[in-house]
Amino acid sequence: MAIFEKVRPQFWDVDPKTGPGKNLFNYRRIWRFAVALLAVVALVPLLVMAFIDYNVTRSSLESENLLRTARTTSNARRTVAYFLEERTNALDFLVKHQGISSMLDNENLHSVLDSLKASFGGFVDIGIIDSKGRQVAYIGAHDLLGIDYTGQEWFESTMERGSYISGVFLGFRDEPHLIVARKVRDEKTGRDFVLRATLDTDKFNAILSAIDLPGGGDALLVDRDGFIQTPTREHGELFSKVDLVLPAYSERTSVNRITAKDGTDYTVGYAYVRGTPFIVLVVKDTDALMKPLETIRMELLWILATSIFIIMLVIVGVATYMVNKIYIADQTRARTLHRMEHTNRMASIGRLAAGVAHEINNPLAIINEKAGLINDLFVYKQEYAHDERLLANIKSILGSVARCGKITKRLLSFARHIDVEMDSIEFKGLADEVIDFLRKEAEYRSISITMDIPENLPSFVSDRGKLQQIFLNLINNAFQAMNDGGHLSISAREISENRLVFSVEDDGCGIPEADIKQIFDPFFSTKKKTGGTGLGLSITYGLVQELDGTMTVESEVGRGTVFTITMPLQGSDKA
Repeated sequence: MAIFEKVRPQFWDVDPKTGPGKNLFNYRRIWRFAVALLAVVALVPLLVMAFIDYNVTRSSLESENLLRTARTTSNARRTVAYFLEERTNALDFLVKHQGISSMLDNENLHSVLDSLKASFGGFVDIGIIDSKGRQVAYIGAHDLLGIDYTGQEWFESTMERGSYISGVFLGFRDEPHLIVARKVRDEKTGRDFVLRATLDTDKFNAILSAIDLPGGGDALLVDRDGFIQTPTREHGELFSKVDLVLPAYSERTSVNRITAKDGTDYTVGYAYVRGTPFIVLVVKDTDALMKPLETIRMELLWILATSIFIIMLVIVGVATYMVNKIYIADQTRARTLHRMEHTNRMASIGRLAAGVAHEINNPLAIINEKAGLINDLFVYKQEYAHDERLLANIKSILGSVARCGKITKRLLSFARHIDVEMDSIEFKGLADEVIDFLRKEAEYRSISITMDIPENLPSFVSDRGKLQQIFLNLINNAFQAMNDGGHLSISAREISENRLVFSVEDDGCGIPEADIKQIFDPFFSTKKKTGGTGLGLSITYGLVQELDGTMTVESEVGRGTVFTITMPLQGSDKA
């Protein structure tokens, strides 16, 4: 609240429900409308652009994630297919160049296996099975020579189709492995054999584990029934059913967003490896993929919030400045118009007072002359010379004529000072002139008036007419604020070599603290119910400023009010 008090504009406390212009100006409403309109015009496009930018960024990120997942999945499929194809072609090459009969020799077969391990890697063992399913040659770490594979699915499929690539299985050796097999014919004997090689699953698994998947993703192989063929991080154990739904067979890579049973949202790339039982799955946590969007969103929100704050600060500042300027212009215009009206009215009153004074002075002069003649006649005639009652009445007539003469002189003096006239002024005399206009009201209401004006107070140059208006308004306001029997004090003193201070103090009702800042504003009045217009103090304040003076007020409710005016000894050019 203290900060608001410092920056509060002048128009903020203006009450639009009071005064003659109550339906013309409502500065708070104008300010609110300006702020709202400028805010809508400035912020709506900003919010729309921020919304569009966020959605475009999100769509771009989603599209990029889908494309990247599809690209990673396709690359993984090609790598797996190339790995298997390369080793199958190696077996074909051996058959064509060495013949199956030469490889039936264990020494020669041992040499072939060593060559395969050295050249391609990934081979564990190699064996030859005859058409009856019995392994007739074998080189490897296990004792599998003579094993009968009759009835094994892979053997029958190889004999039927000519080639076979298995999934990962345990088999007779009771450990995970996969095989590639080729049906070959011995050209010499015409007998059919199956050339079978076991591939290293560690080497095979390394292909998938080497794929760079940011955000804790997972790359794995499953067979077409959904059983996991390679180790995974979080999607099940080897040979268990994967917890993801598999799409229908497609030659193309596909990417889908699915929700797992635990509620996690995944972006999954699928690719069937043609000619094999394998499906490559690249699984990424969608939230992890969209995490950059959260950073972008926070940055966008900070930029948006900062922009809105700066825009609103500028809007409020500009609207406040403009409405305050409008308010000041309106106040200046109203003050000028009403001062002109007041000046014209005072000029009219002055002309009327001058006319009345001149018209009254003529009969008063006649009355004074005739009453003086009668007094002389009665004095010189012995029969009336001792009639004290008659002579007292004549003296009363002469006294009343003299009193009326003084009143007409004051009226003429007031009328002459309506026009701007710089003059040397003795403040005591000016105060007496003003008090004389209101002395009868003071006597009628039993208001006591005291004046504390030093005899050595220097005279000063100013406009007598404006000073009369100033003090007449202040004293009249003081009378209205006081009850019958109140006290009015007028004082003056010199505070420096070139400035004088005058004060008008009453013991009336006082002014509330909330109204003190507004009492010099046009149309503001604390006496609306008793006919106040709110122009008296505004005009008085303007007259003091025209005379290059300053006016302040101190008041306390129930204790009274003091108006203090500081004036220069030399008149201002503005007067």
